[in-house]
Amino acid sequence: MIKNWIASSPTASRNDEDYIVPDLLAPNLRLVFCGTAPSTASARAKAYYAKPGNQFWQVLHRTGITPSLFTPQEYPKLLTLGIGLTDLCKTVSGNDDELPPEALDPAALTQKITRYKPKLLAFTSKHGASIYFGRRVEFGRQKEKIGDTECYVLCSTSGRARRFWNEGLWMDLAALYHSKAV
Repeated sequence: MIKNWIASSPTASRNDEDYIVPDLLAPNLRLVFCGTAPSTASARAKAYYAKPGNQFWQVLHRTGITPSLFTPQEYPKLLTLGIGLTDLCKTVSGNDDELPPEALDPAALTQKITRYKPKLLAFTSKHGASIYFGRRVEFGRQKEKIGDTECYVLCSTSGRARRFWNEGLWMDLAALYHSKAV
């Protein structure tokens, strides 16, 4: 099913200039995080996970994925740690329930992962992962891979998703990330 999405990608020919927040990708990363879409705060800041109350940057540090606490504007430094960032929706910002379905582009994500070949792809929301896989997903490791890339589903770090928070999922991902060191 994933292969069928590639040909139908509406953003396949778009460039980073069209993106609200540019992808942070490079070949053979250890981990790529994929959000659903930038929040309006992230769109204004031109930085990932910039909305006050989003605990993405704090949890990366608490779980040992990053050695220090990064600010959203420091997101390009993640490449030095073998970490990349992208979203399913690159051209529209807002909450998941505000996004037009046609703006979500699983095929473009497949193309990026196939091209850059990270060891791990971690969805930062169950909703985004469900859109990508075209089915209801559970948290944690997924049976599907994209090429050799393992897929993992995390609970959202958004303040709006606090009732679903489970830091254990992030700790498990941190252990996987460290096991993928080159």
